[in-house]
Amino acid sequence: MSDTAATDAATAAPEDPAAPAAEPGTAPDPETPPAEGDAPTEAHPPAPEPTPTPQTADSGEPDPRTTASGEAGEPEGETEGPDGEAVEPDGEAEEPDGEAEGSAGEPDTGPGAESSVSGRDGVGESPAGLPDSGTGAAVTAEAAPQLSEAAAELAAQKIERERIARRKAEREAPVEAGAKLSGTAADLLAAVRAVESGGKPPAVFDAPPAPRRPEAAPAPAPARTPAAAPQAQGQAQTHAAPSPDTVQAVRAVLARGGAPETLAPQTAAALGEDAAEQLAESPWRLLAVAGVRPTQADGFARALLGAEATGPGDERRAAALVGWLLAQAAAKGHTVLEAPTLESALAQYGVPDPAEALEAAVGEGAALAFEEPVGPPVAESAEDEEQPVRILVGLEGSAMAEESLAEGLARLANTFTDPADWDKAATGTGAELIRAAAGHGLVTHTGGEAARAEPRALLAAARELGLRACLAAHAPAEGAVTVAGLLAGAEGPGRDADGQFALDLLIVLDAPQLDVETAAALVESVPDGARLVLSGDPSVLGSAGPGRVFADVLAARACPQLVSRIPDRGPIGELVSGVGVGELNQVDAPGKEVVIVPVRDAGEAVHRTVQLVAESVPRAFGIPADAVQVITPGHGGPAGTRALNAALKERLNPGPGRFGGFDPGDRVVHVPSAGRALPARVVSADAQGLHLAGAAGARIVVPKERVESQVRHGWAVTAHQAVGSRWPAAVVVLPGDAAQALSRDWVYTAFGRAERHLSVVHGVDQALPRAVAEVPAKPRTTRLAGLLRALVAATAVEPR
Repeated sequence: MSDTAATDAATAAPEDPAAPAAEPGTAPDPETPPAEGDAPTEAHPPAPEPTPTPQTADSGEPDPRTTASGEAGEPEGETEGPDGEAVEPDGEAEEPDGEAEGSAGEPDTGPGAESSVSGRDGVGESPAGLPDSGTGAAVTAEAAPQLSEAAAELAAQKIERERIARRKAEREAPVEAGAKLSGTAADLLAAVRAVESGGKPPAVFDAPPAPRRPEAAPAPAPARTPAAAPQAQGQAQTHAAPSPDTVQAVRAVLARGGAPETLAPQTAAALGEDAAEQLAESPWRLLAVAGVRPTQADGFARALLGAEATGPGDERRAAALVGWLLAQAAAKGHTVLEAPTLESALAQYGVPDPAEALEAAVGEGAALAFEEPVGPPVAESAEDEEQPVRILVGLEGSAMAEESLAEGLARLANTFTDPADWDKAATGTGAELIRAAAGHGLVTHTGGEAARAEPRALLAAARELGLRACLAAHAPAEGAVTVAGLLAGAEGPGRDADGQFALDLLIVLDAPQLDVETAAALVESVPDGARLVLSGDPSVLGSAGPGRVFADVLAARACPQLVSRIPDRGPIGELVSGVGVGELNQVDAPGKEVVIVPVRDAGEAVHRTVQLVAESVPRAFGIPADAVQVITPGHGGPAGTRALNAALKERLNPGPGRFGGFDPGDRVVHVPSAGRALPARVVSADAQGLHLAGAAGARIVVPKERVESQVRHGWAVTAHQAVGSRWPAAVVVLPGDAAQALSRDWVYTAFGRAERHLSVVHGVDQALPRAVAEVPAKPRTTRLAGLLRALVAATAVEPR
């Protein structure tokens, strides 16, 4: 097919997704040329046209500000989904990576790491841990924490977290939080379920309609905040399972305020053993329950305390709102927010004096405030000139983890005193990286998929030299342990008597997926004198949790930085490399390595996706259907993961779903904690729960009460769930309603998951080239880069 014909076919405007779906045509076959107007048309994505950048939904990289809703007194933001992509909080929240895509993740309601993209009907994604469908209370009793892989990981980090807590003991005042409930039980349930259904509860306190302006928004994120801090949507609880007496006491308080008593286990788990006392004193503490919005918390407070005892300016309400807004921002990837941004958000919620309220909240310990210098340092001789600063506010968990991480990285960078001569090993692939690691305690390495060969060469060289070396990755990978498994003690070298890793060299792949709390626990576990190498591709989607660790370490320039010169070869490598620099290039694909499949609507997108996976790709390339991964921007909508997985299951493994919607042989993703999406396959089920076969045949048992929130069909996933893994073939589905969710880093990540073949089911017209050219990753507000620069400079002058 000529370039002109290919371009014409790929750029043909798809029909309006709202219009009735046309009857899908024959499945495209990459093996044979399509008939005129049929599916696979080219290996050349359409060229971008000069069009203003559209307002986009979250693509997995957290938005530093939340968008205010036009609804009176109820600003709305975007939720990222692990698990990645974002959806507005008033709509269906996303599920955890992971993300987050945040979530960005995309944290999702069930398993996942990124948030879903709202469809035309407003359906989005639910936060991690919540059921996908409304079945009574949106947050079920299963939310009460149980011993799990996530709990094991938290326990493994106990020593490190206690060290941080002791260092900051004087700041450990409880963090105020509020609740998102309505004045009646029905309204409350509706508010919690709004995370999934997209419904908006009415405002309680009359505030003038606010213009749409930035504010903090939620996203799927693995946040391990202090017990009293509000939990981000989709976040795993950090309290021990509440006692029956505690749950009963909370149930009584909820009943007095007209709230559904079924929320008692979740509320007790979020607030701790004194949850009933906290609620009675400050009803807005209910904002700690995922899915509850401030308007519903206001209604609950009025019912519990009386209208005369509550109001928009109540100090307890303001403190809870500060904590809730910061938790939402943390879920979007921010570790802090600028004070003016928080003040604007508080004003949107009707707080009369936002500046005073913020100051009071900081004074009460609901949040921490920091001064960060702006611009170049002012000379000491300039007596009349003061250093400009900006005021940043954050929750204690992320803020303290960021400080601990900076201290740990500075320790490794400046206390390494044992440079070695590895010249004999520094030959061939990875030679430059080997030499850098020989002489430094902290090294960064950047590159694409092919560049992963260099850290592996370093690992082999270190082991040949007799060093205790370990390779860790975000997702299961050959020859590597997972970061989560390493921290939990389930994988890797184990720990010494001091609680630190028994190793001399730790190499971390997929470093962009590290959130600040995971990175802090990891770095504090690396012993003095050991080497740490952080390696990753800066162009992929960021972590599902708060922070931009890898980007901040690179920005701080506190250690040697190696940029790989190994290119990603082939048509797919050429296409993805162009996307990384903002160009959607035409590529020659003589072996049909890249195929564009135009579609007119979501129905046709699902139809063609199923045919590609089940017929065309296996026939043309000899790749079995199980090795083909479908990737789409979100979970909800007519062509989201739910719809695609339903269609793919019907074709590839039909069955009644007798095990909680699953059958033996079903392809699934298991999300043991927010931001982690592990591929697996259903084996069986019994009284213990759902039995899965994971990577390398690992056996996993998911308790039956956790199946709904932790297991999702996995033929189709979001980009945040897919990050860190690759498959022989990938089918990237871009339905028309996903146009606003696309960004450069999302496209780069999705396209880069394919090894041999990439099919793009293309229904977004010019939104794809626009996203690549004009929509970069959304920034995150963090402190790590500045902290690290200052610590490295200070330690270099006065070494330990």
